[in-house]
Amino acid sequence: MADRRNLIPNTVFRAVREDEWQMSRHEFAKAVREAGAAVGEHVGCEARLIAAWEDGEVGCPRPVYQRILTRMTGRSMHELGFRIAAPPLSMASAEPLPDHGSVDRRDFLHDGVGVVLGLPLGSHDQPPGRVGAAQVRAVKRAVATLYAEDRDHGSAALRRSAAEALHTAYSWLQTGTYSGRTEAQLRSATGALSIAAGWLSYDSGRPGDAHSLYGEALAASRIAGDAELEAHAFGCLSLLAKAQGRPREAVAAAQGAQTVARALGSPRLLSLMHMREAGGWALMGDAAATDRAIVQAHNLYAQGPGDADPAWLAFYAPGELAGLECLARADLGQHERAAAGAEQAVLLHGGEFARNSALYTADVAIQHAVRERPEPEAAAAAAGRVLAFLPDVRSDRLLQSLHDVAGALQRHSRVPAVADWFEQYRTITATGGGRA
Repeated sequence: MADRRNLIPNTVFRAVREDEWQMSRHEFAKAVREAGAAVGEHVGCEARLIAAWEDGEVGCPRPVYQRILTRMTGRSMHELGFRIAAPPLSMASAEPLPDHGSVDRRDFLHDGVGVVLGLPLGSHDQPPGRVGAAQVRAVKRAVATLYAEDRDHGSAALRRSAAEALHTAYSWLQTGTYSGRTEAQLRSATGALSIAAGWLSYDSGRPGDAHSLYGEALAASRIAGDAELEAHAFGCLSLLAKAQGRPREAVAAAQGAQTVARALGSPRLLSLMHMREAGGWALMGDAAATDRAIVQAHNLYAQGPGDADPAWLAFYAPGELAGLECLARADLGQHERAAAGAEQAVLLHGGEFARNSALYTADVAIQHAVRERPEPEAAAAAAGRVLAFLPDVRSDRLLQSLHDVAGALQRHSRVPAVADWFEQYRTITATGGGRA
């Protein structure tokens, strides 16, 4: 734990809470949750987090809370007394973007990131001229690069890169000249890039941007007649709906994806969409429907990979299949099965998919802490492994999962192993290793 003698209390923020809002820490935490939910930002803020802000244990809230607090108070983080540290140059692209209901690509900084993604960036004010196969390949290369980087390091440093690449791709569509065949190919590739950008927004805690980008991808799929892209977009909308607590919408979107995907000849793709459906049923508390969807997903997965499997489906490895089932089991309150499934997911992932491994390891910790017969030492051990992923993996969802882990472990805080973990967690939080 950080030495409390060196902490600088945030008296400004505390005065805002006590004098202006006239709320206790518990009341203010509830107000934060409600304000977040009103704009699609679902957070698990508790009184202990408010205390950490006020006592100086956390110098500055993470971006999702910055957005909520600014909306609530009309003040910037500096005006609320928080210490804003300038980000390192290499992480400049991780700064939060304006939070609009849709994505205004003109607001994104031109910082050269498109070169990394394989998109030749130039002035967007100049007509791109003739657009052909080379530009289509460039967009596809950008999508592949984004997914490869995201699976190992998380989304925080990539979101602006994806936005700039998408801006370029749309400029080619809007002002370039091309054949009808190239137009369909470019629309499909740009739709796939919209999904990649939407995924990064979702993982960065920006569901509004994600929903807009997934909607753009769905529209592109319809214009281009691309059934694979349409199924992918529906699946992403299902995932987002579940994350935002809309289970019926999650089930409907997953079933829509299945309808489109049946003609594509990819059992693995259909398996994923049945697992998306299972997540929606689980959130509704319908165990029978969840089990049916999970069994169908496993049966389809067992048919093995095929030539019709899209490239982006590479993440849907055996570890992910086990992990998605564990999340459904957790939503049903089947904590022992959820813990076993999460452990299996981490084991099967091995050294690949670092961000997903970190998330499932966090779920192992949570399930061990909340099961009928809690195992706090096992929970603390798993929680310690999650901390090891920071700061290499930068994901708002991972930081939220760590916050959830802390909440689950709170009632076991007198167990020595748990107390040691809290000391590590608060030290990392206070030093900026993972902003909470």
